[in-house]
Amino acid sequence: MYRLARTGGSRELLRWLSGRSAGWAALLDADGGVLQGVTRAPDDDGARTPVGQDRGPTPRPETAAPTSATGTAAWAAQAAALASEGVQELATLGARSFSFDRGPHTVLLFPLTGRPDLPAPVLAVVAPRPLPDGLATLLSDVAMPLAMCWTAETVERRRRRVDLAESRTREAVLHLLMTGQMSIAHQVAGALGPELPDPVRVCVVECPVGRRDEVARVCAEISGGRSWIVRCPVYARHLILIVPAGPASADPPVGRRVADVVDECVVGASEDVPLADTATGYRQAFHALAVARRVPTRHTAFGSAPEAALVVGTAGAQWADTLLNALLTHVPRRSHDPGGQELMVTLASWLSFSSHATQHLKIHRNTLAARLRLIGDLLGLDLNRLADQAALDLALRIRATPLASRAPGIPHREAEQEPGGTAPARPYRLDDILRVPAAQEWAAHQLRPLDDPGASGNAADPHTTLRTWLDCEAQLSRTAEVLGISVPGVRKRLTRLESLLQRSLLQAPSARYDLWLAFRTLDVAKESPAP
Repeated sequence: MYRLARTGGSRELLRWLSGRSAGWAALLDADGGVLQGVTRAPDDDGARTPVGQDRGPTPRPETAAPTSATGTAAWAAQAAALASEGVQELATLGARSFSFDRGPHTVLLFPLTGRPDLPAPVLAVVAPRPLPDGLATLLSDVAMPLAMCWTAETVERRRRRVDLAESRTREAVLHLLMTGQMSIAHQVAGALGPELPDPVRVCVVECPVGRRDEVARVCAEISGGRSWIVRCPVYARHLILIVPAGPASADPPVGRRVADVVDECVVGASEDVPLADTATGYRQAFHALAVARRVPTRHTAFGSAPEAALVVGTAGAQWADTLLNALLTHVPRRSHDPGGQELMVTLASWLSFSSHATQHLKIHRNTLAARLRLIGDLLGLDLNRLADQAALDLALRIRATPLASRAPGIPHREAEQEPGGTAPARPYRLDDILRVPAAQEWAAHQLRPLDDPGASGNAADPHTTLRTWLDCEAQLSRTAEVLGISVPGVRKRLTRLESLLQRSLLQAPSARYDLWLAFRTLDVAKESPAP
């Protein structure tokens, strides 16, 4: 019994007891509900019977526990009903043990003892008569190891629930930060600690397979408990660290120290960003991670780069509000349908994580597909087109950017007027906001690494590969067909471009939206230069 308690826990003890009694063994709660029940044939795994101990007489065939799957289920349901009836009677009597006969079966009940703060279950055995010799004594003997096992398992289940609750709460705080709900994020974070720092540096840690919990403990130790550590809900090997930002002269960053301490760990780190820009910091860290996979140190910080949402000025804000107006003002027809805010969150998650948004939002894939169809219908856009995806991504980022953070004095064209009237002929278009000089400077900065002398060291022109991939809606198979090479060949070229651009291309969140916007900005400048 003690060997089984150490190796198999309460379930193996019940299984062994079921075989010894040729019946049904279970643990029930105070209301008669089955917590755990087992039925095992009397000759199953006979090696578990101690040497020299008899199993007792073999039950008659008409009363023995059935062995077929259907018969076993029916027998277990019948036995559970008898045991539940006995538990109610046991509580009424206030007895320490209880047994009764019903038809060809005998029901034996023994309340277990345990910690005062944990409800003690009742051990029940329903067996056919005649009972094996010494069964009552055996039940009293097994009560102690069974109670110890059940107590330990209950405590472990509670610990796991607490850990899961904390993990989900931290994930919720990250979600609030990513969607700009700062006040609620601070309130929730205050209950767990530590306080959310501001400004912050975001790190994405890619852990070895099966070692994420271990790496999370290492990260907590290295950061001295000052970092927010969140298990990524999308990528099973990723940890997201929100650490206090510090001067460059400070100790080595947390991300670099984690990469040094844990073998096979890869870390991408963002620039120092305000806490309100956590979403931007996450994208930066994710892009840096794509580069860190191919460097010996396994750690890379995001290179300084302007943010598209910061260079479009007031005209860009007006364009974003107009583009998203149908979502912002959407009122669902039914109370349980998603409203405008929920659709905005769904769109942002899908643009960032593609099909993995189901894991991020904890929704079914059919729910995601239905919401995307609704979003496309409301906005009048084709969400399968990369051009529309890039426009929506930019609009969402503009709306998430505080007004004070946008570059001041960005020149923009006033909306055209109807002849002789005051009403604008049309709202701003995407090309209008991409035509301003600041946007053109941003685009040139994004694509400048492609002009590096070492970028064309191989036969493939990086401009051609990247532009073709974007023109083919970022689909590898279509790109391969246009370029006349294999799909692995396209993937290999894009992997090289990830190192060149220091951006993630193949894995979401991808830089394809920024790159599409950069190429479009240069095309607009050629068609109609800014005044």
